Amino acid sequence: MRDLLALVVFTAWISAAPGTDDLSPGAVPEGWKTRSPREEIRPEFGYLPSGGPDHRGALIIRHDDREGLHGWWEKAFPVQGGRHYRFYAVRKVQNVALPRRSASVRIRWEDDQGRPVPMSEDPVPGYLHGWRGIAEAEHPTDQGTDAHGWTEVSGVYQAPEKATRAVVELHLLWAPNGAIEWAKVSFAETEAPKPRKVRLAAVHYKPSGKSPESNCREFAPLIAEAARQGADLVVLGETITHVGTAKNGQSLAECAEPIPGPSTRIFGEMAKQHNLYIVAGLLERDRHLVYNVAVLISPDGEVVGKYRKVTLPRNEIERGCTPGHEYPVFDTRFGKVGMMVCYDGFFPEVARQLTNRGAEVIAWPVWGCNPQLASARACENHVYIVSSTYEDISRNWMLTAVYGHDGRPIVHAEKFGTVVVAEVDLKKRYRWNSLGDFKSELPRHRPPVPAEP
Repeated sequence: MRDLLALVVFTAWISAAPGTDDLSPGAVPEGWKTRSPREEIRPEFGYLPSGGPDHRGALIIRHDDREGLHGWWEKAFPVQGGRHYRFYAVRKVQNVALPRRSASVRIRWEDDQGRPVPMSEDPVPGYLHGWRGIAEAEHPTDQGTDAHGWTEVSGVYQAPEKATRAVVELHLLWAPNGAIEWAKVSFAETEAPKPRKVRLAAVHYKPSGKSPESNCREFAPLIAEAARQGADLVVLGETITHVGTAKNGQSLAECAEPIPGPSTRIFGEMAKQHNLYIVAGLLERDRHLVYNVAVLISPDGEVVGKYRKVTLPRNEIERGCTPGHEYPVFDTRFGKVGMMVCYDGFFPEVARQLTNRGAEVIAWPVWGCNPQLASARACENHVYIVSSTYEDISRNWMLTAVYGHDGRPIVHAEKFGTVVVAEVDLKKRYRWNSLGDFKSELPRHRPPVPAEP
């Protein structure tokens, strides 16, 4: 029945008259208007009284076969400066190739005259150089899609001090022959979101190489120290079971083991003892294959998951390692964690893929990397990166550190045998000059992934 309804939607629309912004009175819920940047790229608008997941009405936008069409529905909602508001809507698309770009929401902050308002009368905390600027638009994010194709788009925002209204825009752009239903739209006052604080720790230590097992156990006092400092997650170095063992004639393959296996059991005991998550760099054997991996171990001592290093440097290729090809992100009790390993940091694709999949923290066992690239990976994705390296700080070639959304280390280690810990709030937005909350704009504005050349 629902499929049949979708087929007749287009004939049921009440189209906007050319050159006007308002549909006929009574056809559309009060306050909603249609907009387009230019008349020649204006799509077709309509209202379907029986649309939406609850059949209580939906705002419709339809494109013909031309490229570049763009239009949106908009409505102004009254607000009081300083208070928090929750936006909520659901959308359903038809024949839209890239909904993350084409089916978006934007919220503008204005005064009673429709003018942009300042973010604050004072220098804005979190902005570069204490910049004073206008309150940039908000971009609610996609949450999840149900079995019937309805995607929730939502977010909670604090109205700037001088704002008296929030203008909600529901878009469809750049979708030839595409159509969208927007339904169940609300913008209502709510409580301020509670902070989601987490303590991220990185260990700066290079094991002695007496044996794979000994290398693992040497981290015990450092993990205990991270726990003493209240760490929720502690990140260790790369290929722990192989570090230093080459002097005993052991190859990468000889130090590889199943995951779960002996080393994850050792680290599992430590994780359970101290009630925290551990990320350890190990070598995995799977049949005839050897992978360089990062493993996430939970506070109950079990393996949550693993990441197989996707980009392999020359020496690992020469030794017969195999690259991974997946970018898993794992739920923890404090948030979503992704992992990458060493050479991955030289390439923007790995951190971007993890962030695309929702990673809020990226744990990074890394033998060595250009520290400017570490900063870039954190900055370009607005993600926290926790790195553990074997490089001495004097070499200026990598840091054991926690990198913030601005790409700068919040804390970094100075000496081997130490632990650094940073407390961060995963709920806190980091805003840029003239862009605002860029992280929420990333899925809307990043380009489509091109086909391989």
